[in-house]
Amino acid sequence: MYYFRPIATPVGELKLVASDSGLAGILWENDDPKRTRFLPQVQDDDHPVLRETERQLNEYFAGARRVFDLPLDFVGTDFQKKVWQALVAIPFGETRSYSQIAREIGHPLAVRAVGAANGRNPLSIVAPCHRVIGSNGKLTGFAGGLDIKAFLLSLERPQPSLALSEETPRAGQAV
Repeated sequence: MYYFRPIATPVGELKLVASDSGLAGILWENDDPKRTRFLPQVQDDDHPVLRETERQLNEYFAGARRVFDLPLDFVGTDFQKKVWQALVAIPFGETRSYSQIAREIGHPLAVRAVGAANGRNPLSIVAPCHRVIGSNGKLTGFAGGLDIKAFLLSLERPQPSLALSEETPRAGQAV
């Protein structure tokens, strides 16, 4: 049995899905129903994993969270689970190519299979498939759309420091 809770976010409505074991899915508003299969589902706005996921996502979008601390219930093949675990290991603000992920999981020739597993990642944002880019540095497919992928990457980009330098005029100082 799966439980769901819709939430509003800066990237549109997301549907959070949990099992009794943990968070199983974060689905996009216009998600392809064939990409993930979580049936049957019952709406449960008070499910503890779904409430905690919403809280942590709100912190992430507010710039106050870099790492998620949630029980995850990956549903897929052993290979897919390996890829998804590699996604979770990509640090905030960094990216990896599909070939880097393939090497990291010990299957250096399985670049296309890594891409396919990445495309079926049920836990967008928490298992950050948006951090996987083409080897040429270009943005590639993303279930939420390339505009949202670009938004998420920009959200994680280091922000320029606002610290005052020796040359920065201070209040009351002549310029």
